[in-house]
Amino acid sequence: MSKASTRDRIIEAAGKLFHAEGIRAVSVDAVAEKAGLTKRTLYYHFRSKDDLIAAYLETRDQPNLALFQRWFGEAEGDVADKVRAIFTNLAASARHPKWKGCGFLRTSVELVTMPGHPAMVIGRAHKKRVEDWLGSVFADAGFGAGAGELARQVILLLDGAFAVVLLHRDPGYMESAGDAAALLIRATSVSDG
Repeated sequence: MSKASTRDRIIEAAGKLFHAEGIRAVSVDAVAEKAGLTKRTLYYHFRSKDDLIAAYLETRDQPNLALFQRWFGEAEGDVADKVRAIFTNLAASARHPKWKGCGFLRTSVELVTMPGHPAMVIGRAHKKRVEDWLGSVFADAGFGAGAGELARQVILLLDGAFAVVLLHRDPGYMESAGDAAALLIRATSVSDG
């Protein structure tokens, strides 16, 4: 097997375990076993478990952003409706029994005492990319100088909804957050117009 495919196998195995059990609960031995290789081979591809955690999150960055962009693009209506569609789709995902929320946020909770951890750096970069994308959406929609602040507010609603849905196991909170985001966008549109 090529180096890239072995690396991908390790990341895939780690991702399944991290998603199911959390990053701290999963040992390097468990990842190696799940990937069907030795711990030595795993360490050939990753210097440490920390590097593996970071690589796992890095593989989730673009697919997650692309999914939000797809949901936004497929939705009917104005910008507020399209943003609400992201929340609506997340609520539908949260209704699946294996849903565990945002892997970036879950990882940040587990690593809260290690702000310089490579996975925290990747998590912050991912969240910033989503925020920047929303900011560009709002700028393109004519929100002007307020586009960045509006994106920040929508991110707060989004990430807050992830936390509350996990706590209560009620995807309705995600839909409520989507309604709040749509109201906020429309209120900002009216006040800026």
